[in-house]
Amino acid sequence: MSNSILIGQYFDTTSIIHRLDPRTKIICTSVIMLSFITLETITSYIVATLLVFLLLRVSKVPLTIFLKGLKPLLFILSFTFLYHLFLTKGSVIWSWSFIHITSEGIIQGIHFVWRIILLVLVASFLTLTTKPLSLAAGLEKLLMPLSKLNIPVEQLSLMIVIAIRFIPTILQELERILLAQKARGYDIRVLPIHKRLFAYIPMLIPLLFTTVQRAEQLTYAIDARAYGNGKDRTHYIKLQFQKIDFQIIISTLLIALTLLLLKIGGI
Repeated sequence: MSNSILIGQYFDTTSIIHRLDPRTKIICTSVIMLSFITLETITSYIVATLLVFLLLRVSKVPLTIFLKGLKPLLFILSFTFLYHLFLTKGSVIWSWSFIHITSEGIIQGIHFVWRIILLVLVASFLTLTTKPLSLAAGLEKLLMPLSKLNIPVEQLSLMIVIAIRFIPTILQELERILLAQKARGYDIRVLPIHKRLFAYIPMLIPLLFTTVQRAEQLTYAIDARAYGNGKDRTHYIKLQFQKIDFQIIISTLLIALTLLLLKIGGI
């Protein structure tokens, strides 16, 4: 289960995306995701899809990893599509009793599902191609101006990275609980869906307990390494923008501008 979650995982390759400055990847990911939120026309969706496939090609991350990462989203994607399919008003193409399916509902459902998939894939590129420590250092550098407002940017960046990294860890703990129950002859996966939802409720207590234990151990580990509040901490690797970083940022801004122009022009 934990291997099927994209966000929080890191896949090591020798791609150019892996070698980029983490600040570049954070900036570009944020710009791309903001531009994807405004997608409306078919042309803009095609351009965004081609961009994601280009990133997939350049990152050298196997396609199977992304396909596995989309499995946990099937319920959300199905619910989103059905919500727009049945509740969007427009030209009715099929109806039964109080249920109506409109052509606008089909189009809206496809658009929203398509957009969610693109956003998840783009967000996953950031963690799949960036080590947690590098991601923390990049966030810290980008948020450094906020330190003038007495905001603990060092602790904030570390907290964000740890929260992202704990997503697959928590799911791994849940998988261990499920395997323990299965060994005792109680397999939740064979239950009907409505019973399966209620069966997960008793697992929240042991899951919460193990998560708190891991958080406590992590706290001791950070204190043992004299991290403190993170201020005036030195870094073994100094972050420095290269020529390729500026080229990637400019290219990303041009792509975002292109998507915005496509929306304004209705193309």
